[in-house]
Amino acid sequence: MPNWGGGAKCAACEKTVYHAEEIQCNGRSFHKPCFICMTCRKGLDSTTVAAHESEIYCKSCYGKKYGPKGYGYGQGAGALSSDPVDNEQLQSQESKPPRSSTNSNPGKFAQKFGSSDRCSRCSKAVYAAEKVMGAGKPWHKTCFRCLLCGKSLESTTVTDKDGELYCK
Repeated sequence: MPNWGGGAKCAACEKTVYHAEEIQCNGRSFHKPCFICMTCRKGLDSTTVAAHESEIYCKSCYGKKYGPKGYGYGQGAGALSSDPVDNEQLQSQESKPPRSSTNSNPGKFAQKFGSSDRCSRCSKAVYAAEKVMGAGKPWHKTCFRCLLCGKSLESTTVTDKDGELYCK
């Protein structure tokens, strides 16, 4: 029987889709309101659709359902996984003593981040980005000044006496 003036059938609702309202994906036709993700029901368009066989998804849901699994694959730090849990593995992790949150070797931390050095003038931590050496001691760039006049010093204009900095 001929289909007079009608259009294709919508793959979602199976009603007639007229040309003016037709969206095509993988050779199938959809109404705009029917062109939604099978999982989260968000509206889709040509830039957000991901098809798998006869199902359509938003890219996020498609990735969760069919994408790679495991550490580092788009699940995010706070995402919950619905994958089955291996109880033996979980119990072996629980039986291990918890790792201490305090640094067991503060010297290495201090060496790496430079916080073990203290400014000779203000006694606060001196980090590598702001560290200037003078008289064999670390200084903040802002503290690297003449004790008498307060003038900012450089390696060519500094002299030291009794561990203090002065102008030449």
